Amino acid sequence: MTLEQRIERLEAIEAIKQLKARYFHACDTKQPDRVRDCFAEGDINLVYGRIGSFGHRDELVAVFRKLACHEHIVEMHHGQNPQVRIIDVNTAEATFGLFYHLIDTRQQTVTQLGGFYEDGFTRENGEWKICSSHYEVVSTQIFDLTEGLAKPVFAGGVAPVELDDPGKQAE
Repeated sequence: MTLEQRIERLEAIEAIKQLKARYFHACDTKQPDRVRDCFAEGDINLVYGRIGSFGHRDELVAVFRKLACHEHIVEMHHGQNPQVRIIDVNTAEATFGLFYHLIDTRQQTVTQLGGFYEDGFTRENGEWKICSSHYEVVSTQIFDLTEGLAKPVFAGGVAPVELDDPGKQAE
């Protein structure tokens, strides 16, 4: 690999890391248009467990608006340990760890999830975009805050849907 190719590869890796960080920040600050801008135009493949599966970025944004864009939903997405693999000048893959913290002030619950994103990226008009993303939960903690103390409700892998139903956030 030439020095120029190595620099281009490093720049691509950094651009992909920055893209994922922008996505997490846009989610946390409830900016649906910025969330949308992180994804490729046209057909994409997103599989986000109980949140849903999506074939177009507008489908994801519609669910994001419905479930997350409320004052009673306080979220923090902590992306970590990126492992970016450049396939060619316009294609890449990456694994990102995610520590997710959700406070639902209406339901008086705290949910912490740990898991992994397996993502695909494509370059559109010179910019990297997410074209596929699969998120898998590997650890869950749910706490009930209604009695003034954090009371554990669940600790383990994937919580039963009756304890962790994202649809309840919109109620």
